[in-house]
Amino acid sequence: PGSPEPGRETMRSTGAALVLFAALVGQCAAFNSAFSLPRAAARSVASAAVSPARQSAVSPTAARFSMVATGPGQSGLFTGSRPEDRHIEPDELNGRTKFKVVYVVLESQYQSSMTAACKRINAQQEGVAVECSGYLLEELRDEKNFEAFKKEVAEANIFIGSLIFVQELADKVVEAVEPVRDDLDACIVFPSMPDVMRLQKIGSFEMKNAGTSKGGLGDFMKKNKPQGATFEDGMLKLLRALPKVLKYLPNEKAKDARAFMLTFQYWLGGSPENLEAMLLNVASKYVPEIAENDLLPESVIQDPRLIPDRGIWHPMAKEVFVDSESYLDWYRREVSPATGVDFDTAPTVGILLQKSHINTKDEAHYVSLIQELEAQGAKVVPTYSGALDFSILVDEYFYNSAGKQVVDSVINLTGFALVGGPAKQDHPRAVECLKKLDRPYLCALPLVFQTFDEWKDSELGLHPVQVALQVALPEIDGAIEPIIFAGRDGLTGRSVPLADRIAALAQRSLSWAKLRRKANKDKNVAITIFSFPPDKGNVGTAAYLDVFGSIFEVLRGLKEEGYDVGELPANTEELIDSVLHDKEATVASPELNVEYKMSVEEYMKLTPYAEDLEENWGPAPGQLNSDGQNLLIYGKKFGNVFIGVQPSFGYEGDPMRLLFSKSASPHHGFAAYYSYVEKVFGADAVLHFGTHGSLEFMPGKQVGMSGECYPDRLIHNIPNLYYYAANNPSEATIAKRRSYANTISYLTPPAENAGLYKGLKELGELVSSYQGLRESGRGASIVGSIVASARTCNLDKDIDDLPMEDDDFQAMTLDDRDTVVGKVYARLMEIESRLLPCGLHTVGVPPTAEEAIATLVNIASIDRPEDNIKSLPRILAASVDRDIEQVYKQSDEGKLEDVELRNKITEATRAAVRAMVMKSANNEGRVQEVSDVFSGFANMLGLGKSPWAQSLADNGFSAASEDDMQPLFEYLDFCLKQVVADNELGALVAGLEGRYTLPGPGGDPIRNPGVLPTGKNMHALDPQAIPTTAACDCAKVVVDRLLERQALDNDGAYPESIAFVLWGTDNIKTYGESLAQVLWMVGVRPVPDSIGRVNKLELIPLEELGRPRVDVVVTCSGVFRDLFINQMNLLDRAVKMAAEADEPLEMNFVRKHAIEQAEELGVSLRDAATRVFSNAAGSYSANVGLAIENGGWEGEEQLQEQFLSRKGFAFNADKPGMLEQQNEVFKSSLAKVDVTFQNLDSSEISLSDVSHYFDSDPTKVVAGLRKDGKKPNSFVADTTTANAQVRTLSETVRLDARTKLLNPKFYEGMLKSGYEGTREITKRLRNTMGWSATAGAVDNFVYEDANDVFIKDPEMQKRLLDTNPNAFRDMVTTFLEANGRGYWDTSEENLDRLRQLYQEVDDKIEGM
Repeated sequence: PGSPEPGRETMRSTGAALVLFAALVGQCAAFNSAFSLPRAAARSVASAAVSPARQSAVSPTAARFSMVATGPGQSGLFTGSRPEDRHIEPDELNGRTKFKVVYVVLESQYQSSMTAACKRINAQQEGVAVECSGYLLEELRDEKNFEAFKKEVAEANIFIGSLIFVQELADKVVEAVEPVRDDLDACIVFPSMPDVMRLQKIGSFEMKNAGTSKGGLGDFMKKNKPQGATFEDGMLKLLRALPKVLKYLPNEKAKDARAFMLTFQYWLGGSPENLEAMLLNVASKYVPEIAENDLLPESVIQDPRLIPDRGIWHPMAKEVFVDSESYLDWYRREVSPATGVDFDTAPTVGILLQKSHINTKDEAHYVSLIQELEAQGAKVVPTYSGALDFSILVDEYFYNSAGKQVVDSVINLTGFALVGGPAKQDHPRAVECLKKLDRPYLCALPLVFQTFDEWKDSELGLHPVQVALQVALPEIDGAIEPIIFAGRDGLTGRSVPLADRIAALAQRSLSWAKLRRKANKDKNVAITIFSFPPDKGNVGTAAYLDVFGSIFEVLRGLKEEGYDVGELPANTEELIDSVLHDKEATVASPELNVEYKMSVEEYMKLTPYAEDLEENWGPAPGQLNSDGQNLLIYGKKFGNVFIGVQPSFGYEGDPMRLLFSKSASPHHGFAAYYSYVEKVFGADAVLHFGTHGSLEFMPGKQVGMSGECYPDRLIHNIPNLYYYAANNPSEATIAKRRSYANTISYLTPPAENAGLYKGLKELGELVSSYQGLRESGRGASIVGSIVASARTCNLDKDIDDLPMEDDDFQAMTLDDRDTVVGKVYARLMEIESRLLPCGLHTVGVPPTAEEAIATLVNIASIDRPEDNIKSLPRILAASVDRDIEQVYKQSDEGKLEDVELRNKITEATRAAVRAMVMKSANNEGRVQEVSDVFSGFANMLGLGKSPWAQSLADNGFSAASEDDMQPLFEYLDFCLKQVVADNELGALVAGLEGRYTLPGPGGDPIRNPGVLPTGKNMHALDPQAIPTTAACDCAKVVVDRLLERQALDNDGAYPESIAFVLWGTDNIKTYGESLAQVLWMVGVRPVPDSIGRVNKLELIPLEELGRPRVDVVVTCSGVFRDLFINQMNLLDRAVKMAAEADEPLEMNFVRKHAIEQAEELGVSLRDAATRVFSNAAGSYSANVGLAIENGGWEGEEQLQEQFLSRKGFAFNADKPGMLEQQNEVFKSSLAKVDVTFQNLDSSEISLSDVSHYFDSDPTKVVAGLRKDGKKPNSFVADTTTANAQVRTLSETVRLDARTKLLNPKFYEGMLKSGYEGTREITKRLRNTMGWSATAGAVDNFVYEDANDVFIKDPEMQKRLLDTNPNAFRDMVTTFLEANGRGYWDTSEENLDRLRQLYQEVDDKIEGM
């Protein structure tokens, strides 16, 4: 009463305010699930009001809060903090009216404010008192806590929930609150899952339509959205004005809406004063006894107290600054004299903070870091925002008025992605902002779900939800160094600064900042190369990289940038010689060049943790990298650049250590190397060269290193740049998180067609001649020759019903002969078109036209429905009225006509892409600039055909649709530009200058050309976005093919149990295909929750499944465990769901086996259904590969025991905080396995390229455990092309050997790289032997033919010996070992040659 009529401005604000709460009511699903949400409302409402339809489009990549845990609360939970520690009651009522409040929040920072607010009410209010019980969301996993929570909610007057964004815990909150909601005086829910928001009740204000489109508010909201710089800022302005605006809203409902909005504003304010006023305000209006008796007059309730929504905040300042110049002026006058920071020369660190911590006075961790940076001599610009878009802080406060950057590095302490917080990000905008600033961007984080002690004691380290939200998402913005800088006090919930972590964070940020300020000529750069297995022939190991050739290019590049590289070697060979001293070591020459000898005394002084290593390795100097007195640092200095050889793990050649070690610590030589690099050489940065070394796999927590984790101890304060293969984002992510690497992607060599050679080529010519003469009198005799030749080439092992050579082919019908030839032709095509990377990549060298063609042919062969692009094979098949899937299917079956058509399509595709690329090739056959594919006068006028259309017409496909081809060739044009735009050297130079490295996804450039151009700071994907719908569709195809093949071979019987191996990189590249395969096998479907996160499951009915549920045993790689522990949770829940389904045992093998095991092991059905295994936290691999690579194993039993002991750690969704050794369940489950199964997903890495595949293969392990001793069938799914295949393991090993090890195209390509190429060939041979050891999957002819190629031929012998004598000796050893272990049966003549050769090579190496 008495208020003036609101003017137009007020009315406009009122309309906008209506928008705000309308959005809350109608579109709650869009709310950002920001942990500490003083910043949440605005952006989420913006997304709802502006574009509700886009929610589903972004949800798969949105941040996921799905927990790794569900099921009954038992030990092994992530937190043991106690709700009773935060229970508040008044000491005495003294006749006052008491009301009870129960709250549950995701994050703890509101806890201390709520406690203080309640204590103030009880101390100061005369008419009322409050009882308050608070719960952290994570605590509700504990059954005891949950029961107490339900009881307390039933007794409460007011319930408050905030940020309930973990689906299974949201379900618990609904279960507790919904039955008593109508009895509560007020039920207040701030941004949460829609089903929790629907509990909202303040008087008549409700949100029953939360998460639905009901309410008809969309148009109204679009028309009335606030205008301004950003939608978010407009909303925050509205929120500030709400107390004045909302009083003009009419009627009872508006009054209650106003009360909610005011309550929300108090909550965002966050301080004890604001929360006290919030509780009093709600009680005064909605608790009947208090409202009816007017026990709280308005005069005792304060208005919200707010600080500006953003600004520069410093603990020494009495005010918040709103521009950098006034702040820096104050800093010069006040802070510099007080701290001793030299204002004019000190490096400057920009910091991003959460407003909520400042609001709630929970800022001790911020103050601590600011003071530490200043103590280390830095200026600090600490900025905060109440909004979700932190890029505004960068743009407004990290530049001066002239537009010049005022910071040298940036630390984001919010833990969130730069733009949009945790629930919906705008990564492109973040990257644009950071690219413009061009400074190193570090993202540190406080512990949210765990107390300090819980994190410290955890082997896993950081809580998986926090990893998904606050590590994985910032990485997509280009963030590096996820260092934990603050803990949580279990009693008060307040943030606790972690002194040693804060010191490390400050020092590392300054090390990056100093790279900007130091002249290039004065910088010391340590280039670290790897030697694995440790042997001089293996120095410079890296996946598909010509390491020394690349280092030579890098040294030349650094010299041009002004670095002191001393006297450069004339060429790569000289560089190799200087580091190795001499590849053909003479008597006087040590194995490697020793750059530095470190005395034990110096080592102990420089390495503070040296004594911790003695438990494993005894006192220094030890046996490794030592001459008995000193520790030896191998490598060579060139001016200010040191090229050093990283020491080995140290377990090589020690079978017992391999068997029992959980990898307890690095050895003294390893520690001495990094002490030398940092403290003797004085490296300003280290460059780890190639995929991959041992640093990031050293013992310690999975994510969120402590100062006692070895990767953290070793890298210490040195900025770490790391060249990593673009196709390996999973291990690159481990390097980023565990060794603080700024990864720089490099291209893997393009995959070319394997082609045909020798006998296979002759066989191909016979097939061609048959096609022309099939109906003539010579047809039958040619078929005879084809069969004889196929048997000579050992193709009879791949074609079950291949006739014998003496069969009567004349008596066969023409169709029968066609079928025989078709099957042989299909196998030849399979070999010829198999993709293999040729040669090794050299950093900084642009691709040849041939390399570009090879890459683009593969890109052109894949459908991309999401971009409305059809593959070229599909377009060409359609032009002759055929469906490409049918062509593939009938060609696989050996139908001659379709094999021919498929070959014709393949050749035409290659020719068309070649025609396109050659337009851009220069005289040297390289592509440096790309000509626009649609340029040219004739094309503009529509005259004549494009080069590719002409090429297709020449190859018999003149009817190919131009409409379909245009988008495809536009896409190929874009991809070609990306292939050429290599920035590998440029990114390194930028990193060494303390600049920002552009982020980009890792993966297979053929499936995802977004991987290109290389030279990006590589990241993985949002870990809870998988499996995608497309991945589930592909998985179903593969699983159905596998089960069909098994049923066909076993009289219609399905296998009862299948052993799977899950890899991190594969699941990144395929968006979770193998994960989806496991789910489909047990008959469980992944379902997105109400905001699109893949964390729910539903059992597929048996009628729909149409077959029994097949049991699984899943071994996850250590990398998969680190990146996808949420998905391990999903798998474990899926298996348990299947085991608990009350179904006939003959239709549910999961339940059948779990019932048997429960009885056998004396455990519950749920525990017996444990099927998801990996290494212990911080441990990687079964070490089987390591043993085979080093020859240090006694027999297959040792390898099998290693596998069982190292891979037998179970994940249990009921105890998500730990991985528990469960050897008995592991063995019992493996003993029931009928089939072992793995996936190949990209052409670059196959079975013989790396040791990982056989390292994790359980085939012989299963045979040893099965009661009948029967070896299980082994299969491999190959999804490297559009035509997915399921082959036996032996078929795949044969295909791999024919296309790589035995293929001149492969080994000649490798030999062009000299020293490193010889090593790559030897590696393939040893990995092939690995398959003999673990699965018995290698045919004798593979060894025999390899011996013919590399050993029998004197000229080849000499080439191998001259380029890398150590690797050649290893090759000879491998042949002898294969024979000695019974894997290769050969003539005595071959063995004598090998023994003599071994002696000759050994003498040459030793210089005798």
